[in-house]
Amino acid sequence: MTPFNILVVNPKDFLTQIAVYQNYKLLYMISRKHSADELESFRTIYDQVQFRKEIVIRELKNNDFSLDELRIVISRGGLIKPVRSGVYKVNELLKRDLIHSPVGEDIINIGGLLADAIAAEVPGTSAMIADPTVVDELQDVARITGSPEIHRKSIFHALNQKAVAKMHAETHKMRYEEMNLIVVHMGNGTTVGAHRKGRVVDVNQGFEGDGPFSMVRSGTLPLGDVVKMCFSGKKTLEEMLCLLTHCAGVNAHLGTMDINEIEYRIHEGDTHAKIIMEAMAYQVSKCIGEMFAVLKGEVDAILITGDLAHSQFVVRNIIDNVEKFAPIFLYAGDNEIQSMASNALRVLKGEMEVQEYI
Repeated sequence: MTPFNILVVNPKDFLTQIAVYQNYKLLYMISRKHSADELESFRTIYDQVQFRKEIVIRELKNNDFSLDELRIVISRGGLIKPVRSGVYKVNELLKRDLIHSPVGEDIINIGGLLADAIAAEVPGTSAMIADPTVVDELQDVARITGSPEIHRKSIFHALNQKAVAKMHAETHKMRYEEMNLIVVHMGNGTTVGAHRKGRVVDVNQGFEGDGPFSMVRSGTLPLGDVVKMCFSGKKTLEEMLCLLTHCAGVNAHLGTMDINEIEYRIHEGDTHAKIIMEAMAYQVSKCIGEMFAVLKGEVDAILITGDLAHSQFVVRNIIDNVEKFAPIFLYAGDNEIQSMASNALRVLKGEMEVQEYI
């Protein structure tokens, strides 16, 4: 049996990523896919926790991993209350807020619940989350809108944005806290953050219709048209929320989220697919311009990350628009697994304090 001390679990819509570490060393990683047929029997995403836990445990046993030395199970954080950047123990209040989110429902909400369910199987093991999507470092002026009743929130890809920014700084022999960076995460959702000396002082509220449209999110829409749609009698509240979060974007325009298929269609002369992807890149570029203004033009680098950073078509269109702003670096894919494992190791080595969610 092979010992290990860190288990990373990362639930996504149709897969669960599993990674096993012994300190710095990655021993095993797999993405277990779940079919629509498997998941349709679950009434809510929260009903999937036991199903996914059993898959993780079975995967570990089938690959001869011993649970005896496991000390930390870590996952992504969900849509909870605003928090500082860092690692949080999964306590009862955190679990309650993951289930009854003050922000909204998303598959990321089951990450902490899944980690807790697995940790409960191994005495002495702790469940944690790292840099949840609600990490809040916004400067005060970024919160204000034209309505006194509505304030902008910090909801973004905090885990991957922070990980990529720190990795970039280390690669260039600098400290994250010394740099001004614009970080662009493009995936199912897109967020663009202004990182000033180690703090994300402004970022689009990508989860509920703010900023560029993405593969499934609507991005910013003309508000008058949204209000009219709300009162047209043709849409329910649930349908309107889905429009903002999961039922719009490229998928709504083109009927697919498969970037390889889309790029093939563009290559074969599909002008509709071409202009939709150009429009998405155009909106991302405009958001980068906003963050350039936030940082007053003092930008050390623009970092492009997330799964869509693999798309040469999308990236090329963005670079054409913003290359005069600052040097551009690609970190394609996401670094969530490595980041979570690194956070867990820092906790084990006593270099990072585990925070209490209150």
